[in-house]
Amino acid sequence: MLRGVGALAMGTVAGTAAHGYLYERHHIVVVDETLEVPGWPETLAGLRIGFLSDLHRSATVSHEMIVRASLAVMAHTPDLIIIGGDYVTNRDRRYVQPAAEALTGLSAPHGVFAVLGNHDDEREMPAALAQVGFAVLKDARTRIAIRNEEVDIAGLRYWTNRLSDVARVVRAAAPTLILIAHTPKRLTEAAALSVPLLLSGHTHGGQIVLPGLGPVAAREFPVIAGSDRRDNTTIFVSRGVGTVYVPVRVNCPPEVAILRINPLRAGV
Repeated sequence: MLRGVGALAMGTVAGTAAHGYLYERHHIVVVDETLEVPGWPETLAGLRIGFLSDLHRSATVSHEMIVRASLAVMAHTPDLIIIGGDYVTNRDRRYVQPAAEALTGLSAPHGVFAVLGNHDDEREMPAALAQVGFAVLKDARTRIAIRNEEVDIAGLRYWTNRLSDVARVVRAAAPTLILIAHTPKRLTEAAALSVPLLLSGHTHGGQIVLPGLGPVAAREFPVIAGSDRRDNTTIFVSRGVGTVYVPVRVNCPPEVAILRINPLRAGV
């Protein structure tokens, strides 16, 4: 009997892994979520941000998959687009240009803004993204106008983690501020600085989420996937598009997000 139970358990694990490899990691979902952001102006209520992250173009994440992710974002005609980093895996130079080329279909009335992740190099990847018309923010901030409102978009390098360094990037920013940080660990600094909106990736949502155990590989993060709020900061964390280390997703499909930004309601 025990032998039969063991065989059944092994078969279940093998079947789950096969499903995660053959199907789930390819099945991109569109997360359509409304975020309520402290201090967000009424004139910008309903602003739509297309957000995708962690593409990981590689031998196991194809050009076609990244194109599908881009098309899924574009189908919702966002007002602006943000990309949260990790375009390749382990700084693999063979995929830097292909990763950028796979994203060329992305465009929005108010621009496409990108940061780098821990898998990206500091020279070739940002150059490739700039060539296709994206603004790459490396500990930098830019100001745009939307509906006659000033909006600042700031982006952090992955390794920028001291409060004083983050403060330097957002100092004198407009009250309507979007901060992009590849890792959600920057929620601590963002909340300390009362940054209204933080967008992150990096976690892959855990990539493998086991029944009863959850996303074991991502427990170190303050938010693993989806939205949350700490003090006066709203955060959204993407599960990402690609995979890393093992080309499998279990109970954690790849995603792109359409985020509708509204002011925080009184009493929430």
